[in-house]
Amino acid sequence: MKNKVFEGAATAIITPFYPDGEIDFDSFGRLIDFQIESGIDAIVAAGTTGEGSTLTDEEHRAVIEFCVKHAAKRVPIIAGTGSNDIQYAKELTRAACELGADAMLLVTPYYNKATQAGLVKSFTEIADVSDKPCILYNVPSRTGCNILPETAAVLSQHTNIVGIKEASGNISQIAETARQTDNDFSIYSGNDDQIVPVMSLGGSGVISVLSNLLPKETSDMCKLCLKGDYKSAAKMQLDYLPLVSALFSEVNPIPAKAAMAAMGYGSNTLRLPLTSIEETHAAVLYKEMKNCNINFKEEAL
Repeated sequence: MKNKVFEGAATAIITPFYPDGEIDFDSFGRLIDFQIESGIDAIVAAGTTGEGSTLTDEEHRAVIEFCVKHAAKRVPIIAGTGSNDIQYAKELTRAACELGADAMLLVTPYYNKATQAGLVKSFTEIADVSDKPCILYNVPSRTGCNILPETAAVLSQHTNIVGIKEASGNISQIAETARQTDNDFSIYSGNDDQIVPVMSLGGSGVISVLSNLLPKETSDMCKLCLKGDYKSAAKMQLDYLPLVSALFSEVNPIPAKAAMAAMGYGSNTLRLPLTSIEETHAAVLYKEMKNCNINFKEEAL
């Protein structure tokens, strides 16, 4: 029987930067505290939302190490260690294990567009070098590579592969993955607009962008699902849909970075090729934040 890394909501946390692009660890620490004190169930460091693909190797490890040490075992820390270079992913996974991360998040190899057999071999090799649980990350819109249900089923037999973050957006595919995998294989929604649908199929929670802004509310939504109160959870899902749409009006984490900067967690600075949110999208984002009673700096408007 596999142990779940977490149930509920994990925040795919941003990496705050100073205006010059250096990592703002002061803001990062305050953001981690805000998440944990608000009841978040886990934190994902240096993932897509954390701009892991533009962090140097040294920075990537520093972000993981800082998150582990600052969280101080209050919640599990999941390190983003996937790559399209499998040897590098293995090195980063070994490093994250040594730094004390509680689990790994392994994105599908991007750009290379592996076959399903290539995915099985790649994820198996990474999981083999890990002494911590591994969660697969399926996000074909960003990577051009899709983990099919039968592939997830094969990989779920690996001792260290305990779950999947499903961001394909294909509910039928997610249902089939749930059917083909054992109950102890965790399926997490990778889309904030599909938390309740995925959990209604037996999902264990969400790895969320929304929870950067609303950690308590996102966790509460998941807890309602875990208790079987899907009606109340669905109301929350629908109430937050306009804000979720605003958070994805441009590619993640562009709107999330703007939102968190307005809330006082670092500057609205991203690393190229990502650029700051367009004014029209920012206006809608700030409007929806106000509608959700999120406190932020008025000067951000």
